[in-house]
Amino acid sequence: MFENLSGRLSQVVNNLRGQGRITEDNIKDTLREVRMALLEADVALPVVREFVDRVREKALGEDVTKSLKPGQVLVKIVHDELVEVMGEANEGLDLAAQPPAVILMAGLQGSGKTTSAAKLARFLIEREKKKVMVVSCDVYRPAAIEQLKTLAAEVGAEYFPSSPDQKPLDIARAALEQAKKSYVDVLIVDTAGRLHIDDEMMGEIKQLHAGLQPVETLFVVDAMTGQDAANTAKAFNEALPLTGVILTKIDGDARGGAALSIRHITGKPIKFLGVGEKTDALEPFHPDRLASRILGMGDVLSLVEEVTRNVDQEKAAKLAKKIHKGKGFSLQDFKEQLEQMNSLGGMGALMDKLPGMGQIPDAAKAQVGDREMGKLVAIINSMTPQEREFPAVIKGSRKRRIAAGSGTQVQDVNKLLKQFTQMQKMMKKMKGGGMAKMMRGLKGKMGPGGGMPPGGMPPGGFPF
Repeated sequence: MFENLSGRLSQVVNNLRGQGRITEDNIKDTLREVRMALLEADVALPVVREFVDRVREKALGEDVTKSLKPGQVLVKIVHDELVEVMGEANEGLDLAAQPPAVILMAGLQGSGKTTSAAKLARFLIEREKKKVMVVSCDVYRPAAIEQLKTLAAEVGAEYFPSSPDQKPLDIARAALEQAKKSYVDVLIVDTAGRLHIDDEMMGEIKQLHAGLQPVETLFVVDAMTGQDAANTAKAFNEALPLTGVILTKIDGDARGGAALSIRHITGKPIKFLGVGEKTDALEPFHPDRLASRILGMGDVLSLVEEVTRNVDQEKAAKLAKKIHKGKGFSLQDFKEQLEQMNSLGGMGALMDKLPGMGQIPDAAKAQVGDREMGKLVAIINSMTPQEREFPAVIKGSRKRRIAAGSGTQVQDVNKLLKQFTQMQKMMKKMKGGGMAKMMRGLKGKMGPGGGMPPGGMPPGGFPF
């Protein structure tokens, strides 16, 4: 996500940090780079102009030119302006209404509306502890009705049936009545999409809006359409009183122009990001955290939230206790660690949130990618319980059997065993009070003259 923009802006930021003084000349060069980075990211031209003008105005102010570390001050200005453009703070859903609170989903065909309705239902059920009902008013696509029915069962939401021979408004009213009888907290209404904006579709959705009086009208738009996403959102906003935007397919959008343009063009906040295909791949949109990620500073807050939510705390505590007592770290433990990482969205999602990752070459990232992790799990799955507990018994014939069983090569098995041995050594250092000692040692290495390269990756690479 935002790889291109992040790469360009991180480079600009690094150049700035090396400047002893900020002058009109080096500001001019820097802003030219920033402008090019934003245009290449497909950010709308009016947004780019205003962004660059505001950064220039603040950068040539007294605070920056007289600062002892002007480069760092300027980085903060760029960060703050990115936050400003995207909407300053996270704006959650306003569900303070007499239940059921109605959420109307609008958008073009193929934007991910139906999937987003299910993702939102799961989000409200799991994180907000709401009772949720979903209904499809897309009478033109029977497949969309069936899709929502399947997804509702997957996420644990109640489903109100509908069929193509009914009128959308009749379906919506009947669903609202049923939601009241069932004491549902939130009713999510999926509407029909079109391949482009037309009067018929707008008329239908206006009718639904008037009949349901939703507390939230969310526009679902595909991030990969770039500035077009912002223009489509503007057209919808002129026809409907939108309350917010869900930006989908963010994981496939290397540019990020939509995220930086929508708020400025529509005046409406982005409330959620669709970050993958699974029903749990929906993140609340935090402009400040995203700005940090764009500038290569990582997003540790989101990472901590994800770990707290998705990591099996019981298993983690058990492993910590085992290591503290000095009991061995086995291949089974290693496998469980890899699976825990997978539950956090895989290595790619984790690396995206770690500071300094923009400076690490793609080839290095690929070595610790999700495919590699899948390969490691497959190799361990091919081992017997005895081999997992006592890897020293794994010699020639056993290696060949494990490689054949996991669809890998003997050298892959050797590589895993080598990585595991390194990790085992690291775990031994954590025995007793070793963890504190290890952290003190790392702190020394992370200093200006230490052995840590940019991004904080240890010289030996990742342990997995």
